[in-house]
Amino acid sequence: MGHFRNFKTGIYCTAQTLSRLDRERLEREWAYLEKYVGVDKVYLETYRGDTTVEKEHMQMFVDFFRGHGVEIAGGITTVTPDLSEEDAKRQRLLHSFCYSNPGMRDRLKRIVEYTAGMFDEFILDDFFFTSCRCEDCIREKGDRSWVEFRAAKMEEVSENLILGPARGVNPNVKVTIKYPNWRESYHEAGYCPERQREIFDRIYTGTETRNTAQTDQHLPHYLSYSLMRYMENAAPGRNGGGWFDTYSCWPIDCYLEQGYLTAFSRPQEITLFQWGDLFENKLVTPLGMQLSRIDRILDRAGQPTGAAFYLPFASCGENHLEDHLGMQGIALEPTPDFPEDAETLLLTEASAKDEEIMRKLENYLLSGGTALVTTGFLAAVPVKEWERFSSARLTGRRLLTDRYQVTNNFTGYYCGNRAVSFPDLQFGNNVSWSYINAGSGDYHSSLLLLDTYGRGKLFTLAVPDMPADFSALPIPVMDSVRRALAVRNIYISAKNVSLFLYDNNTFVLYCYAGKDSMPQNVTVHLLREASCIRSLNGVRQLSLTPRTCRYEDWTEQEWIAETVVLPGEFYAFEIVD
Repeated sequence: MGHFRNFKTGIYCTAQTLSRLDRERLEREWAYLEKYVGVDKVYLETYRGDTTVEKEHMQMFVDFFRGHGVEIAGGITTVTPDLSEEDAKRQRLLHSFCYSNPGMRDRLKRIVEYTAGMFDEFILDDFFFTSCRCEDCIREKGDRSWVEFRAAKMEEVSENLILGPARGVNPNVKVTIKYPNWRESYHEAGYCPERQREIFDRIYTGTETRNTAQTDQHLPHYLSYSLMRYMENAAPGRNGGGWFDTYSCWPIDCYLEQGYLTAFSRPQEITLFQWGDLFENKLVTPLGMQLSRIDRILDRAGQPTGAAFYLPFASCGENHLEDHLGMQGIALEPTPDFPEDAETLLLTEASAKDEEIMRKLENYLLSGGTALVTTGFLAAVPVKEWERFSSARLTGRRLLTDRYQVTNNFTGYYCGNRAVSFPDLQFGNNVSWSYINAGSGDYHSSLLLLDTYGRGKLFTLAVPDMPADFSALPIPVMDSVRRALAVRNIYISAKNVSLFLYDNNTFVLYCYAGKDSMPQNVTVHLLREASCIRSLNGVRQLSLTPRTCRYEDWTEQEWIAETVVLPGEFYAFEIVD
């Protein structure tokens, strides 16, 4: 029986950690982790770098965990020391394997055979890529691009050095490939989930975000949710789970947020990396309690949903823009396949990777859909094709502003607490309609434009030069963006609060905890009538007040409720009809 009803909890154990553990120490550390987290599954790594766990020692762990009713699987991390003097003369980033090197290829094959002989399931940690540009790789690449060469190379390696040898030893073995948190660079390093989702039995997802401002990746916290949803849509039902670590997680909320957002995405498993870093670590002690609270929420929640964000495989551009929007209250559902039936659609520069995107957008709008495209998308598509849809044009100038006007709100201008830079949009007055104006002195331009096409609506959004600056915009300004991307008749007004939306009238609010965090007033906007909004634990009930919103030549009815949320806390509600 698992510790939670809606997901399993796992712990990954590196080869270095296993090599130093004896039975007595294992018993002590197991008691701690079982108490504070609850362990349903362990991944026992056979090999990492210069360490291979000997079979007799590994058998001790297998017997121990089976004796405690814990599910077991193997693990491999494909990093290697230099195997010869010739290797030492070559440049290699992160000690990743060179798959043009016969000695390294043979080493990997032997590791895989050993692992498959010990386990009926194993996972490849997220170093299963190549960035090698040695003489052998250059020669083998030939006239192909690095992206083409590495995709073909890693597909060949997957078949001939991983799956072939593994199944030769153990025909029943199941192999999982774990993807890192740097999705925008997968194709540059040989990761190709569009092919590998069919090659491997399962995939897995890295959801580490850590302290965004102080680490080199600068990953917005919402990635712990959005990347999980993207990979679930890439391989429905076969995204085994989310995986995060303890590194650079200060304050403690940086660690816990990884767990919360991973859990809100409805994973099959949540895996913690790694055993040796978790024992007597204060980051871990509250995790089990918080996961228990989320487990009770997921008992009542439906399936995650949100505005569809089209992110084709092997695409990049305006990277992590969706995560910055997600941290400002826009519920998103990223997908690698064009979502023809989506209620609302977000397209960014990365979406323009699809050579058929303008035809797909036109069909979507003609069928009555609502799409929001960014200035990055506008810059990436052919001008002649774009002219069919909108009068919006990029001037090439920058707009520096701290003064904003919401055109359906005649209360004057809103001032931000600092200036923000945007691309300058030019448009035909009364051909396109501006929802948000911004500027300085006597000059202003639009940040959010509306065009109609067929039965559909098309919004164009000017994206700040620094996407994190969405958080610097006044709340009423961002409300126009949130309203444009609303799905299931709901959006929220707040700053630095995420909305996690489910398909059965339930939702979760989470207020991010950072150095400047403070309690936030949240207004929930319903675009349909309901009797009330009630917390899932039945303690709180939010009353709804009708309100009329006036636009240029029409009005819309909303029902609004207000609540206060605290940094680092999550709140679950249901809409009661």
